[in-house]
Amino acid sequence: MRVMRTILAAAVLAAAMQAAGAAEPVHLRIGWVVVPSDLAPIMFAEPGLAPHAGKSYVPDLIHFAGTSSIVTGLAAGELDCAAIAYSTFAIAVENAGMKDLRIIGDSFADGVGAYHTNDLMVRKDAPFRTVEDLRGKVLATNEAGSAIDMSVRAMLAKHKMQDKRDVTIIEVRFPDMKAMLRDGKVDLIAAASPFDFDPDLTSFARTLFTQKDGMGPTQMIMRVSRAGFIAEHRAAMVDFMEDYVRALRYLVDPAHRDEAVKLVADLTKQKPELYAGWLFTENDYYRDPNALPNLDILQANIETQRELGFLKSDVDVKQYADLSLVKDAAKRLDVVAKP
Repeated sequence: MRVMRTILAAAVLAAAMQAAGAAEPVHLRIGWVVVPSDLAPIMFAEPGLAPHAGKSYVPDLIHFAGTSSIVTGLAAGELDCAAIAYSTFAIAVENAGMKDLRIIGDSFADGVGAYHTNDLMVRKDAPFRTVEDLRGKVLATNEAGSAIDMSVRAMLAKHKMQDKRDVTIIEVRFPDMKAMLRDGKVDLIAAASPFDFDPDLTSFARTLFTQKDGMGPTQMIMRVSRAGFIAEHRAAMVDFMEDYVRALRYLVDPAHRDEAVKLVADLTKQKPELYAGWLFTENDYYRDPNALPNLDILQANIETQRELGFLKSDVDVKQYADLSLVKDAAKRLDVVAKP
């Protein structure tokens, strides 16, 4: 498993060590995949967005290529909190036996109403007009079992096609997909945000179908932790979720749009123009303002997985949800916001 540890600001760590008279802060290992889809790395990049960081908890951000690898990290005890996909959540519960995994909040949903859905793209000069035209071709997803990988497989199944028999699916890192498609090394790529807004990519590629076409609306990514960790460090976890909701509300507020775009551009070392037309608008993914996941959509997603043969049994998602943390966090913020 390849991970990249993000070095936090020295001020955060210093604050943790200098918290005079306070209990030692909890070391919170947080798994993430893509910025700005995942807000966790963003919330610690701007002073004030996460005021509890360095006090009740110290964040340690750990980067993964996909949510399947994150599940491995959770199972191995290498993570305390993470963002995982609807697809890998069910696999973690059923296949990895992680019955203590708990959904604690929303990250974002794909294909809800008029909000964004991920694009599965081919070259503009390619002859592909239907999914059936992909027979014998090479398709790229970021990681087997990831959310967008599952939507590709679901779309293939709708057309009575499958990996290894009708097509070949390979794993490619999101940042490398554009070059692979441009060079003709693959015939279709999974372009999650922000990659599907890259003007260089859209200059030579077009959308063949979307994630919503394959799976319908999806509770794409959720924040999870394990029951034992929550029980042991509940106060710190509520503080973390409070910081998360505070940052979420700040970033999606139209009044802060320019600041949010600049913050993300600086963090990712990209030009602001890459984000200006869509970030934190209806052209972006849907994010619940209270960070509450849609468990009904999640249940439907998992039932689709089972119907397609990716799961052997039903998974009742409500048995694995503990939304008390984020509800308590939102209540705190709502009380503070009252005049």
